[in-house]
Amino acid sequence: MARAQLSAESVVDGRVPQALALSPDGRWVAYVVAPVGRAADHPVSELWVAAVDGAGSPRRLTSGAAHDSAPRWATDSLLIYFLSDRAERGTAQLHRVGLVDGVVEAVTCWAGGISGHLPLADPDLVVVIAADEPSAEDEHRDAERDDARVWGERLRPDRLRLLDVRSREVRTPEAFGDRHVAEVAQRPDDGILAVLTWSTPDVDPGLLEPGLHLLDPDSGVTRDLGPAAADASSLVWWPADDGWHLAYVAKTPPTLVGGHAVLDVAVPLNGPVGEHRNLTAGTTFCPSALVQVDAGPPLVLVADGLDTAIHRLDPVGPNLVEVSRVDGLATSLTTSRHGDAVAAVVSTPYEPGNVHAGPTRGPLTTLTDLRPELRGIRWGVQERLSYQAADGLTLDGLLILPAGRSPEDGPFPLVTLVHGGPYGRYADGLQLSWYPSGQWLASAGYAVFLPNPRGGQGHGHDFAVRVAGAVGLDEWTDIRTGIDLLIADGVADPDRLGIGGWSHGGFMAAWAVGQTDRFKAAVMGAGISDWGMLAATGEEGLFEAALGGSSGWEGTGPHRHDRLSPISYASKVRTPVLILHGENDTNVPVSQAEYFHRALRRFGAEHQYVVYPRENHSIRERNHQLDVLRRTRAWFDRWLG
Repeated sequence: MARAQLSAESVVDGRVPQALALSPDGRWVAYVVAPVGRAADHPVSELWVAAVDGAGSPRRLTSGAAHDSAPRWATDSLLIYFLSDRAERGTAQLHRVGLVDGVVEAVTCWAGGISGHLPLADPDLVVVIAADEPSAEDEHRDAERDDARVWGERLRPDRLRLLDVRSREVRTPEAFGDRHVAEVAQRPDDGILAVLTWSTPDVDPGLLEPGLHLLDPDSGVTRDLGPAAADASSLVWWPADDGWHLAYVAKTPPTLVGGHAVLDVAVPLNGPVGEHRNLTAGTTFCPSALVQVDAGPPLVLVADGLDTAIHRLDPVGPNLVEVSRVDGLATSLTTSRHGDAVAAVVSTPYEPGNVHAGPTRGPLTTLTDLRPELRGIRWGVQERLSYQAADGLTLDGLLILPAGRSPEDGPFPLVTLVHGGPYGRYADGLQLSWYPSGQWLASAGYAVFLPNPRGGQGHGHDFAVRVAGAVGLDEWTDIRTGIDLLIADGVADPDRLGIGGWSHGGFMAAWAVGQTDRFKAAVMGAGISDWGMLAATGEEGLFEAALGGSSGWEGTGPHRHDRLSPISYASKVRTPVLILHGENDTNVPVSQAEYFHRALRRFGAEHQYVVYPRENHSIRERNHQLDVLRRTRAWFDRWLG
C-alpha cells in the first residue's frame, strides 16, 4: 500500500491536546483540543474528558465554536470549571459543565473578562482572577478616543476575587494593593490561599519582582511573605515535618540566565518565613513544573536530556527522587488528589502528542488518537546523538534522515535547526511543527541536525548558565562541532549546508552567517539582530540584557552586546538569508528583522524579507503557517538543490 505524503496542510490542520486536568479522585482527565493553525480572527478549541483506565471513548463536552480553556475540577470530581469566550469572542468568562449531564452553564459575566480561576475546597467558592471592570470614566474616554497612555498610570492589574457560585456574588478582598495576581494555590488542611503576584502587569519588570502572600478566604486576613525569585511560577503547598511549605519553579538565584530551580520556603503559623532553599542545586536535569498533592510532597516534571521524568520531592533523602520516566517529551503534567495517578501529553519520535494517563509509577496508557491522518506517513529516521564539545562538555541532539535512508546512504544535504530560548531543548519526540521542523524537511530529502548546545534545558543550571553574557560564542562552537562530526562521518555534504531556527534559533542562524560562509542558505525566524535594541524594546528586557551582556544605556560604548549582535557582522554575510517575522511581535519586535534586512540590503546580500500581519512571536494563523512551511522548504530547495 502506498504511503501518504506529508503535506503542509497535514501539519497545520492537525489537532493537539493541552491544559490537562486530572479529577481529584483520579478517574477522569479533562483536556482541551485545539487546531494547530487558526483559521479565523479568534482561536477555537474544545473541552474533552476521558476515563483514566481507558474504558470507553473520550467524550467531547463543548462544541468547538468558541475558545474553551483552563479546565479545573471541583472537589467532588463531578463538575469542571473552565474559561470560554462563547458569549463575546475574545473575552473569556467562567463556565462549568457537569460530568454526568454535560450541561454547560455560564457562571460569570464580568466586564473585561476572566483571566484565571481555581475552584476551592468549599464547593460554593471559586477564586476568579480578573482586572477591575471598566469604570464609566474609562468607557467615556474610550468612546471619545481620549486614550493617551501614560506609563505607570491607569494600570489594570489582575486581582483575586472570591465568587459564590450560588448567589453569584463576587467579593474582592482588600489585599496585595495594586500588585498583579499571577497564581493561586489552596492549602489542603485549612483552605488558606497562597498567592503569587507581580509588581506590575508588565512582564518587565513584573516577572522580575514576584511576591508571595497568604489570604484566608473566610476572614480576608492577609500576610505578606516577601519576594520570590525571578520568573516564579508553578506554586504548590506541601507538608513537611516542620509544618507547611511552599515550593515553586523559578530562575536559579541570583541569575536571570540559567536553569530553572525548585525553590522551597517554610511557612510557619507565626514568625518569619524561612529562606528560599534551592532543592535542585547541582543536579543535571531541569524542573519545568510542580503539581500539588494534597497529602504529601508535590510531583515535579523534569527535562532530563532527550527525555522527560516525573520526580517527587523527598523531605528525608535526596531533595528529588525519580518516580517514573518517559522516553521522549511529556508536558502538561497533572495528578490526582493523592498523587497516585497522573496524566500528561506525551510525544515519542514517531507519534504526535496525545493524552496519556495511569499510575504515577507508570506505565501510562494512551487515551487519545488525535491525528489519525498521520498514521500513513513514512517518517524520517530519527536518531539520538551524543558528542563532545571542543572543551570536553558532553552534548546531545537528534539527527533525522530521509525516510528509509541510513547514514551509509550519505552524504545528504544537511539543514541544522537551532531551538529557541536559548533555554529550550529538543526532546526525543515527533519533530513536526509549523516553524522549520525536522520531519518537514526530512520529507523533502534533507538530513536534519537538531543540536542541544550549552544554554539549553535538560542538563542542569551549570550547563544553561554558560551563555550568560556570551550568546553566540561557545554555543555556536557546540553547533559547529556537531556539523563537522556529521561531515566526517559521511552523513552531511559539506557543500550543501543550511541553517535556520525561530526566536533564539533565528538569532543563531543570523549569527552563523556572519561568522562563516560555509552555509548555502539560512532562515532567520523571529530572530535577534541587536541585543541592545532588544533589551530596550522587548517585553523581557532585563533577561535579554543578561544574555547579551549589556544594554545600550551603559555609556558611549562599545558595549559587550555589540560584539554578540549579528548586526555587527552584517557586512560579512555572503549566505542567502530568508527573514520571517510577525508584525506585532512583542517578545522580539519586528524592528530586529527590519534592522537586519536594511543592513543586508545596504551590503547587497541576497535575502528575502517576509512580515506576517497580525502575528506575534508565534505564528498562529493557518495561512501564515502554511506560508512558513512552504517558503522555508522552497528556500532550502533553491540554494541547496
